[in-house]
Amino acid sequence: MRFGIVLFSSDRGIAPAACARAAEEAGFYSFYVPEHTHIPVRRDAAHPRTGGAELPDDRYLRTLDPWVALATAAAVTSTIRLCTAVALPVESDPITLAKTIASLDFLSGGRVTLGAGFGWNTDELADHGIPARFRYTALREYVEAMRALWTQDVASYDGRFVSFGGSWAYPKPTQSHLPLLVGANGTERTFSWLAANADGWITGPSEIEIDDQVSLLAKHWVEAGRDGRPYIVALGGRADPDRVARLAALGVDEVVIGVPDKDEDAVLAFITKMGGRLHSETY
Repeated sequence: MRFGIVLFSSDRGIAPAACARAAEEAGFYSFYVPEHTHIPVRRDAAHPRTGGAELPDDRYLRTLDPWVALATAAAVTSTIRLCTAVALPVESDPITLAKTIASLDFLSGGRVTLGAGFGWNTDELADHGIPARFRYTALREYVEAMRALWTQDVASYDGRFVSFGGSWAYPKPTQSHLPLLVGANGTERTFSWLAANADGWITGPSEIEIDDQVSLLAKHWVEAGRDGRPYIVALGGRADPDRVARLAALGVDEVVIGVPDKDEDAVLAFITKMGGRLHSETY
């Protein structure tokens, strides 16, 4: 089992670089940050945890740019994977986002994992010109277009939301295939999209018991004709030995632990303690 750390990175609390460096020193495999470009004050979209307009954490309003945050983390680490849980690609220009991600992967020595979401905050998406009913289509096009830019000498793409003629775009990512994970609740629609377009799944924060979802994902994976199996990340929840053993038996590859919303000293102490505990146990 692999273990990661997720920081709800914002303009208060510990800086991403300090958190990632401590996580690497404590033996963690991965470091995750989220994304929101902005939060519209008036919203029709309900938050998945509160069921209404209320937000469970003021850091939704204050999130740092994920790629800048991960770049600072890359500069002070050498092995930990640099990940998003989750990024919202359709809220950026796909050509410039492809270059940003490729540059980070190139400069970090091939350590980037793109965890992408469809976007629960449809009001936020609308401000970026993405209608809620087309967010699955838009994300597919963005991913396909970015992969073209990452892998082809002369890349082009023609879609509803992304279109560009033959173009050079460098650098290419260091990884021959930059992993894409989908962070969303485990539904038929999520897994149908994932099996066709992605490499794995990041659970929703409220999904603790995931036996049925893992079976459903495996079904869609096989029906899509995919080889191997999807990479599964359990985001949030406890990392006690019994739970980790159950997740491992289900085929979960990675457990990601959220750090507390406290000052830097408290977060560093938490990471050191958790790292020591996790690596002293037999998983």
